[in-house]
Amino acid sequence: MSKQAYEFNNSNPNATVLRRLDPMVIEKPRAPIHIHTYGGETPFFKGLTEGRLMATKCANGKCDPSGKEGYFHLPPRVYCPDCSEKMEWHDVTDLARRTAKVHTHITVERPGAFNRVPMPCELISVEIEGVATVIMSQLRGAKPEIGMPIQPEFNTTNPTFTILDLSWVPRR
Repeated sequence: MSKQAYEFNNSNPNATVLRRLDPMVIEKPRAPIHIHTYGGETPFFKGLTEGRLMATKCANGKCDPSGKEGYFHLPPRVYCPDCSEKMEWHDVTDLARRTAKVHTHITVERPGAFNRVPMPCELISVEIEGVATVIMSQLRGAKPEIGMPIQPEFNTTNPTFTILDLSWVPRR
């Protein structure tokens, strides 16, 4: 992903400006201007723009339970919630494509999120095999059912550099 691909364009004053890649720093045009850094979570948001779902895992093999085999955290954590060691990044995109399913769901009439999601919004919590946590997101193209097999869909064409670059669709 090159910085030039997301430069500010005066003909589109509502565009997101990518100021830096590592750590990722974005500027959202607002009054006043809001500049935000993702710091240690940069790999997660950068991964979304590249069509990858990044999770974290404790590097300390003695940590219980976060250091156990296949024990990923999504949303990611920079530091382990069990031993406070720095977490390692892992691409779980293929795992999500194979094993993700709807854990819970709710239809939200007014989702907020800068009014960038359809209303009403099908808000779901996503369960992925080997991931110790669930991530909240939106389901597109179907009415959710608990246990429904789903797969991630990424907004890589015009990324917002936010969680809205990730949604889910029924598994094909």
